[in-house]
Amino acid sequence: MSLRQKLLLVALCTLALPVAGWLYVRQMETLLRQGQEQALTATATAVARSLAVTDVPLPQPGSGWYVQQAVNPITIDGYGDDWAPMTPWSQAIGKNGKLLLAEDDNGFYIYVDVRAARRTRADAGDPNALASDHLILDLVQGTQHRRYLLASAAPGAFTALTLDPAAGDLPDRIVGQWQEDGSGYRAELRLPRGLGLSALGVGIYTAVDGGDPLATEMRPLWRYSGDLAQELSRMAPDDTRARLVTPTGWLLAQSGHLTTTGPQPGWFSSVIYRSLLANPLEDAELWTSDVPRLDLPEIQSARNGQPNTVWRQGEERDSVVLATAVPVERDRTVVGVLLLEQASRAVPLLANRAFFSLLMTSFGVLLVAGAILLFFATRLSLRLGRLRDAVERAQVNDGRLDGQMIQGHFPMAEANDEIGDLARSFQKLFEAVGGYTDYLRTLASKLSHELNTPLAIVKSSLDNLEHAELSAEAQPYLARARDGVARLGTLVRAMSEASRMERAIAAAEPEDVDLVEVVRGCADAYRPLAGARRLDCVLPEQALHLHGAPELIAQALDKLFDNALSFTPADGWLRLTLRPSDGGAEIELANQGPPLPAAMQGRLFDSLVSLRDKATPGDAPHLGLGLYVVRLVAERHGGVASARNLEDGSGVAFSLSLQGMPRQRLAG
Repeated sequence: MSLRQKLLLVALCTLALPVAGWLYVRQMETLLRQGQEQALTATATAVARSLAVTDVPLPQPGSGWYVQQAVNPITIDGYGDDWAPMTPWSQAIGKNGKLLLAEDDNGFYIYVDVRAARRTRADAGDPNALASDHLILDLVQGTQHRRYLLASAAPGAFTALTLDPAAGDLPDRIVGQWQEDGSGYRAELRLPRGLGLSALGVGIYTAVDGGDPLATEMRPLWRYSGDLAQELSRMAPDDTRARLVTPTGWLLAQSGHLTTTGPQPGWFSSVIYRSLLANPLEDAELWTSDVPRLDLPEIQSARNGQPNTVWRQGEERDSVVLATAVPVERDRTVVGVLLLEQASRAVPLLANRAFFSLLMTSFGVLLVAGAILLFFATRLSLRLGRLRDAVERAQVNDGRLDGQMIQGHFPMAEANDEIGDLARSFQKLFEAVGGYTDYLRTLASKLSHELNTPLAIVKSSLDNLEHAELSAEAQPYLARARDGVARLGTLVRAMSEASRMERAIAAAEPEDVDLVEVVRGCADAYRPLAGARRLDCVLPEQALHLHGAPELIAQALDKLFDNALSFTPADGWLRLTLRPSDGGAEIELANQGPPLPAAMQGRLFDSLVSLRDKATPGDAPHLGLGLYVVRLVAERHGGVASARNLEDGSGVAFSLSLQGMPRQRLAG
């Protein structure tokens, strides 16, 4: 990973700013909600207390029978088709019966459905009616009540039998319809509208189960009250919907409508709010249903005396509704639950505005920080790249150092930061290495000059010893000393020859030459020397001209051929190739043999470096000057010498890349 990529990764850490802001906006939205919850709960509590201290008719504690408003006209026929819209809110009687109560302008309706697989039938006038399956209906009008026996031996119309004397306006007789099937029976009847019933008792007796044949389940009647709704609308705040329900959820009164004010945000803001900012919202279906009974967990909590709030999705787009449920108490007893709902776009709008403001600010800060870091990383990368290029340029042609680069021209050496310190350290290192390298390169000529005189003294002394009378035991030692002096003299002459060769190469006169003829002539001269080895020569079809010294090029090829011949097996091959290159030519000599050691590939063309095994006694020492001469010739022609292993691993290839010697200008 590059330095710029790393700094870009560091710049991404600034994303923590918008993330923290996003969490802050969510927390702010939560605080806004909590403030609205507290305000609406306080308002609902005040309304509930006002209802409790007024004279409005609130339900009595305990259970009751709820009277629904008839959705459509009801025909008394004993069938439940007309009751289908109200059937989901039927009320249980005992363990096997259901009761439905409804009223409209035409009367008060009662529908009882009893599930009984086994039946004992009798008419109401039968002496055994109380011992058979029957219904007991107890009508309460203020302080008076009257019971009726409902029984029938067959489906059809029936007349209820009065069990109590006449009381007030309660009817003497009740006519209804009785229907039954294999699963049970149903009784349906209608009472006059103006009876003003305050309570109702219903009892189901089955002969199979037994029990008290006259027992009823007496409960007060609950119904929707217009007077209570009017009182509720007077107390409830504007732009809210208020509903008063019994502790079990039956609707007693309702007022107001949910209205949403404020501008409507766009679809993008809506998506942002719902996906990123909004805390979870409850399902609105249970709250928005226009039903006689609300089965909500908030009502159950308020029934136990604990106010509760809930946020739900509003009916209009991008609106939220806050609903609260508070208990209505009289004499410290919960007699009802007040539901107060308020719709608003303020919370989404405030959250969206805060989030978009934060987003734009964070995005701007992120862009500025990223641009600064990217600029800094680019500048730092460029400076490090210049330093790297300078280090690579300082080392030229197999380990030699560029003198201009070392002598005060190292880039960024004057900088005052850490990169400047690094550049100065590199400059000091290259100065030390360059001085030591120059010393090593001139060591051979210095040694050859210094060793000539001591060698001459030793040689003359040995010559004088030959004329002296020596014992037979001393003669071998004299011969060994003379042989060592001869070998040492050869070394000194070779080192002197390298120095003279450098001067000779530097003083060579260039001319225009056809490299094809030079290489062809060298290849023809090498074939007799190759013996059984195969020598191939690959030349271009056209002439290849170069401004250079042909004798130096031939001498370099001689050194390369001598080096390749020493490593090629007796039945191996050699290949001499000449090819044009950009602005010059390339001569390559490949041979079969062992590969080059990886550690030596950069030092092969240095002076006094050789890959040959140590010479055996009597052989002339090999000083490794041949490839050094090849490099000098290549550099004199503006090129380089290189070596590589062949791709198939069968041998090595030495190359001379030549660009030509500079042309000399004639004196004017």
